Amino acid sequence: MKIIRINPLDNVAVALQDIPEGEKLSLDGIGDIAVRENITRGHKIAILPVKEGEPVIKYGAAIGLAKSDIEPGQWVHVHNVRTGLSENAEYSYNHKSFPLPNPAPKSFEGFRREDGRAAVRNELWIIPTVGCVNNIAAAMVRENQDLVKGSIEGIYTFPHPFGCSQMGDDHAQTRKLLASLVRHPNAGGVLVLGLGCENLTMDQFKEELGEWDDRRVKFLICQDVPDELAAGKELLKELADYAGKFHRETIPASELVVGLKCGGSDGLSGITANPTVGRFSDRLIALGGTTVLTEVPEMFGAEELLFNRCETKQVFDNAVSMVESFKNYYVSHGQVVYENPSPGNKAGGITTLEDKSCGCVQKGGSAQITDVLRYADAVSKKGLNLLSAPGNDLVASTALTAAGAHIILFTTGRGTPFGAPAPTVKISTNTALFEKKGNWIDFNAGTVAQGLESLDQAGDRLLDYVIGVASGEKTLAEKRGAREISIFKDGVVL
Repeated sequence: MKIIRINPLDNVAVALQDIPEGEKLSLDGIGDIAVRENITRGHKIAILPVKEGEPVIKYGAAIGLAKSDIEPGQWVHVHNVRTGLSENAEYSYNHKSFPLPNPAPKSFEGFRREDGRAAVRNELWIIPTVGCVNNIAAAMVRENQDLVKGSIEGIYTFPHPFGCSQMGDDHAQTRKLLASLVRHPNAGGVLVLGLGCENLTMDQFKEELGEWDDRRVKFLICQDVPDELAAGKELLKELADYAGKFHRETIPASELVVGLKCGGSDGLSGITANPTVGRFSDRLIALGGTTVLTEVPEMFGAEELLFNRCETKQVFDNAVSMVESFKNYYVSHGQVVYENPSPGNKAGGITTLEDKSCGCVQKGGSAQITDVLRYADAVSKKGLNLLSAPGNDLVASTALTAAGAHIILFTTGRGTPFGAPAPTVKISTNTALFEKKGNWIDFNAGTVAQGLESLDQAGDRLLDYVIGVASGEKTLAEKRGAREISIFKDGVVL
């Protein structure tokens, strides 16, 4: 099979491999198609005539409007398709529900925290409250590797440039995001590291954090001690003594929280990797677990596919508010909401934001949406959650971690090496990427395009793989030590 028509309503198909000009193709329900120009893998080919101004249909939905007449066999991309999006849209609640699969019960070997939460890692984290102490935090990581022993699996810090010279919402968001990371269950012990003169004071941070266990969380202000490295070492030893008491035990898969993200997408993202993740999401939710879908700007154009699955009118209203808020964010900065996809997305075959969005939302499967989270909010309801965060890979992945995701599933057609604080599983849309970047890609969904397995089979395989990661199997990003954060900002820097 060289092309795939995703939905019977589609007037375009997607090339599963490079197809040269002049080749003859045959498609059920359509007949023979003469290829009029070279079609690159992941790109679209017209299978029916499309008149200028008419919708181009993929996934059974309009992904744009034809700029000119398009004949069967022609390449369909940015040269002859434009977006149909605008800043204004009206939404109505038309509730839909779909049956979930019925997988066999599963469990993983994780850590049970004293507050009852589950964790998939037992690590020591150093959280800088201000960028000025990033180098000190890094030195503490280097000088205290001897603490990584027994059940303690690593010591990490997450540098960032903020915590001072910020005002208003940015100041609040930095404080909230960092406090959410401190609470993350994968950290068995946390050292909160400040300088002493920043406007994110330690008192403010403690107020944001609320209640904490002083065996698990320690605080150090570098300006208050003669030798911050020596003081940090003593505190980290105390944290290691506490964290080292936790050991892996059997925990039901229903307690897993998994973040869903894509980046460096291509024309196969919505055909292989993203729907494979969607199948995984439905299976985990059917087991009683939780998934979190974000990248709000990449819902534009496909948001109604999600809105209709909100389990209540209140959840629907919250989801609409989240999307409208992001549209207003764009407009307030003088930007159009459809300034997307990226150059890499276009090179991979994605033409418009609608095209990208219809593929992106498939990571959410078919389950009901149970809650809508603000940026840096933590999950409180099981099932599929929507999280307010931008599409930027590292900003969104950091927000997923802050929401409490134990693991993040990251689909990609182009490849990317980064890792979030939570174990980040890279899932390739195509086998060529998996073979080329075996040092980046953990899981290959390109097998679906090759006809080697169905989406349901790939979803089952991914569920088993995630259980392995939750039980201690390291992702490739973890093995390389790739652990990064990025904090969403909007305002001025003093």
